[in-house]
Amino acid sequence: MDVQEFLDRNEFFKGLSIPSKRALAKAFRVKNLKKRERVFVEGQKGEGVFLLTAGSVLVYKTTDDGRQVVIKTIEPGELFGEVILFEKERYPASAEAIQDTSVLALARSSFLRLLDQEDFRNDFIATLMGKMRYLTERIMTLTAFDVEARFFRFLKEQYGEREEYELEIAKKDLAAAIGTNPETLSRLILRLRQGGVMEWEGTVLRLKDAFWENF
Repeated sequence: MDVQEFLDRNEFFKGLSIPSKRALAKAFRVKNLKKRERVFVEGQKGEGVFLLTAGSVLVYKTTDDGRQVVIKTIEPGELFGEVILFEKERYPASAEAIQDTSVLALARSSFLRLLDQEDFRNDFIATLMGKMRYLTERIMTLTAFDVEARFFRFLKEQYGEREEYELEIAKKDLAAAIGTNPETLSRLILRLRQGGVMEWEGTVLRLKDAFWENF
């Protein structure tokens, strides 16, 4: 893939100058992951930061009794693992591909060399501020919309407005992505089925005709 072109189109990096994007593009390396392949593991020494270009990645923590607590689902265009750049030496959570996925990997050592350049450093600080605004908007979405609205917003943002979707994402991962639990998602799906809004068999989800016109 053309890394420079991806960064140019990426909303997260829109605050970076052209020279900074060019320097960053040269430092990134493409990495492809299979479904259920881990990007990094909680407690592992942090050697790099990642930018998701395609697919989905689940970030989670493991409790003392072995349960997985989902923190968030990473969407294409998002940077993750960046905590090791400034705050922690080891990853505080695990990250796993939940479908075939592609990421851009940036070694911590390469990034620190870029930060030595004042122009890049100022650009990147401005970019991090943009991510903080995104997280604020995410919190607003979770509090302002009910589960049904978040479910359909997720479909629209991830896959576009269609009448039929091929969903590889597991329902438990989908529940985490919209900020709910699997039981609540299951009840929602049952209600939508009974109401004739959609059908969901296997990995294929079909919406009623002209659904998006009235959404």
